[in-house]
This record gives sequence, C-alpha cells and structure tokens, in this order.
Amino acid sequence: MIINLVRIDDRLIHGQVTTVWTKEAKAERIIVVSDEVANDEIRATLVKQAAPPGTKVSVVSIEKAVAVYKNIKYEHDTVFYLFTNPTDVLRLIQAGVPIKNVNIGGMSFKAGKKQITKAVSVDENDVSAFRKMHDIGVNLYLKVVITDPFVDFIKLLEQEFPY
Repeated sequence: MIINLVRIDDRLIHGQVTTVWTKEAKAERIIVVSDEVANDEIRATLVKQAAPPGTKVSVVSIEKAVAVYKNIKYEHDTVFYLFTNPTDVLRLIQAGVPIKNVNIGGMSFKAGKKQITKAVSVDENDVSAFRKMHDIGVNLYLKVVITDPFVDFIKLLEQEFPY
C-alpha cells in the first residue's frame, strides 16, 4: 500500500477534505481509521456519504487497517489515511504501518483539552502520542488548510507543554 497522505482531522470528511485534501493526496481511496467510528454504524455511513464523487472510502478499525496494509492484494493502492486523534495514528505505526509524515488539521476543543491553536486542542494523551511519534522520527506538521504554511507541530507543542 502506498500512503500518500496521513491527516488528523476529527471532523473527518468535510468541505476542505472533500474539495482540497483529497486532490492533494492523489489517492485512490480514503481510509478513515478509527475503532470508535468503525463501531458507530450511523457515523460510518455519514462519513462515506460525505466523500467526493468517484472516491472510494473505507471506515475501518485499527486492527483491520493493519491487516489491509499488510495484504499483498493492496500493495499498489494509493491511500489517504484520516484519523480523529494521534493515539490511533501511533497505534497503527506501532502495529507496523510505516507512517513518516502526519498532517495535523483539526482537533476540537472539549473539556479537559488545552487549545494550542485556533484549530487544535490537545490533552495529555494527545501530547504523549505526538511525542512518541516524534521520538521515532515521524514528521508532524500543522497545516489546517492547503494554503497555510507548514508549521513544525512538535515545536509548537513544546511551547505549550515543555518536556
């Protein structure tokens, strides 16, 4: 499997993803990787319906994403992975999927989270997952919309959560 883009955006498939990021990814398939979404039939159906015309979309658990990645049948398929949070990305990496770059697009503010940019709020679990990814060499960058400049996400994170 050829990974063209990995993005964390808890809104999953929405206007920016449909009109811009899918084109940028140049991928045959969007794969939403989330145990939570995969186990929520209504949400999974809505995500699939929001996809751009002509784009295949799968909503799968982390376990299934690993199995599909390792299946030789899909070795030439190009994919755009979408996640709702960094912990799920880290779990996929730890299971052997070689993710090298992660675009952080949007993580909503909720109770227990600290807002670090207009579009990104994190809690301690998120911070831990981002640090672990950084420590193993994953490039983490903030780019909410395609026209935004690349921002080194770990530097931004360390300003708010020093080691």
